Amino acid sequence: MTSPSIVWFRDDLRLADNPALRAALDRGEPVIGLYVLDEESPSIRPLGGAARWWLHHSLTSLRERLRERGGDLVLRRGPASRVVAQTVTDAAAGAVFWNRRYGGPERDVDAFLKTSLRADGVDVASFAASLLFEPWTVTTGAGTHFSVYSPFWRACLALPAPRAPLPEPREVAGPRHPLGSDELEDWDLRPARPDWAGGLRETWEPGEPAARRRLREFLSDDLDSYDRARDEPAAGGTSLLSPRLRWGELSPHTVWHQALEDGRGGRFLSELGWREFAWHTLFHFPGLATKNLRREFDAFPWPRLHPTQLEAWQHGRTGVALVDAGMRELWHTGYMHNRVRMVAASFLVKNLLIDWRHGEEWFWDTLVDADAANNPFNWQWVAGSGADAAPYFRIFNPELQAKKFDADGHYVRQWAPEHLGDDPPEPIVDLRATRQAALDAYDVVKRAPRG
Repeated sequence: MTSPSIVWFRDDLRLADNPALRAALDRGEPVIGLYVLDEESPSIRPLGGAARWWLHHSLTSLRERLRERGGDLVLRRGPASRVVAQTVTDAAAGAVFWNRRYGGPERDVDAFLKTSLRADGVDVASFAASLLFEPWTVTTGAGTHFSVYSPFWRACLALPAPRAPLPEPREVAGPRHPLGSDELEDWDLRPARPDWAGGLRETWEPGEPAARRRLREFLSDDLDSYDRARDEPAAGGTSLLSPRLRWGELSPHTVWHQALEDGRGGRFLSELGWREFAWHTLFHFPGLATKNLRREFDAFPWPRLHPTQLEAWQHGRTGVALVDAGMRELWHTGYMHNRVRMVAASFLVKNLLIDWRHGEEWFWDTLVDADAANNPFNWQWVAGSGADAAPYFRIFNPELQAKKFDADGHYVRQWAPEHLGDDPPEPIVDLRATRQAALDAYDVVKRAPRG
């Protein structure tokens, strides 16, 4: 009798550098890949629409690659605490392996399963795979977590270097008798009526092979010009690796070591550091998507929401060229250039005076790379309520940003060409007046007790 090993895939949809998969193979028993679509566990945030589209295609790729090597991927839906335990019973599994998650509700589910399965005699182990440095290993001299990026990253770099990535397995021996599995099509992860995902299909090819190709292309073609071109939305100088890292089609260890091979990592590696900072902050502050990290911002006097202004921002009809271009790029491709994300977010929070949480929710639904840490972390950074935040009085002027980073208008011409015509639209608000209104509102925060 065999006792198969279950590898519970989550945000690590890859074969290369997958410590949980490697542990299962080393155990020497048949391996069962499992993915659980958990939309029922309390407090675990349901995926947004663009994320669901990406997940469908990434799971398709992962299943194909496992089958090519003799394995398979079982798909099941429901609360993970119940579904994983039931799969262990169905398979008579002797071990379950997974790579760690860092959100509060997810950690609660994992801790419950680890305790209950071990009590039933099942071998359970979790592994570091999604971050370069584990959150509990990076602390201040006083033993607390960092709230400012620069000392945080220096502390990370003072630790032992991130481990080398693990090789991709050539064979994955599956069980003799396959387990029951859902059909991926039955999960309805892709839009049907209406099918709004045409732009996503044009822009992206999810899956580990495409992710590895993009990493090679970026390192060979774009890394040398990264420092110069990264802030220009029409330059094509960004890595486009964020959805690959979000879904774990690439591990940060792979990206780190390949970027370091010829000594050209530079500024790009510090962007991996910013990603680490976001996840470490979420680990210590699980309410990041709904609560101000700086509690004095609870006193901010948000005015009554104007739904028409929010909708104009969502669909790129603000009359502000760079904002409209960015929001339309987002709607079409599920992505927005990072510089433009900051400008669009600043306009929502500091010109329209709309609570950052409304913007965070929209990005969560429309970005293919939205994750539980970076999405709210970056929104709070722009709003001024988060860790190492831009001061509230630092307000991105979208007209000056366009002159500086899209001087020839290539980006605006692609996504919002009417702004460059003879009769451009008028902004829905006055930039100067609303900037002053934001600063006046911020006076309330400055007088609030610091939390």
